[in-house]
Amino acid sequence: MSASIVDRIFDTFEQHGAERYGEDVTQLQHALQAAELARQDDAPETLVAAALLHDIGQFVGGAGDAAELQDRDGRHETLGAALLAAHFAPAVTEPVRLHVAAKRYLATVRPGYAEALSGASLLSFGLQGGVMSAAERADFEAEPHFAAAVRMRLYDDGGKHADWTVPSLESHRALLVRLSAANQHPA
Repeated sequence: MSASIVDRIFDTFEQHGAERYGEDVTQLQHALQAAELARQDDAPETLVAAALLHDIGQFVGGAGDAAELQDRDGRHETLGAALLAAHFAPAVTEPVRLHVAAKRYLATVRPGYAEALSGASLLSFGLQGGVMSAAERADFEAEPHFAAAVRMRLYDDGGKHADWTVPSLESHRALLVRLSAANQHPA
């Protein structure tokens, strides 16, 4: 069973990985670069997987181009976490679910953060709610995976270099199989 979700993930990247959604890199390049930044940061394997999969929800129901083409938030973080939840532990899915909130949080607590976002991230930032209120900030900081989500968001922000070649998607297969198999419960 664990191999089947990984095969589906790979098929999804095969079908949609060349899409750009307003960035200078493809979705596959972005995912691989975010995962490589996590690897280079000695992040836990679950966070490497989350970095690789954080935008998987972009490929569900037109969520990826919702900001650019429809001027709406496609809620790709929620779609992606829901897609992965039956197959991966919360240490993988929660940073995926929270990475948009982490962007809003960083824009709230780090001067200059929002201004440094890519054009596509800045466009979606406004549609996603902009800076957090004090109550939203407190709620986010209380999330069990708050720190991992912030860390992953920084990998997300850094993984947008058109000229950076990183290890292939195939280099992540064994990790995804292992993590998805570890989440399987006996019947």
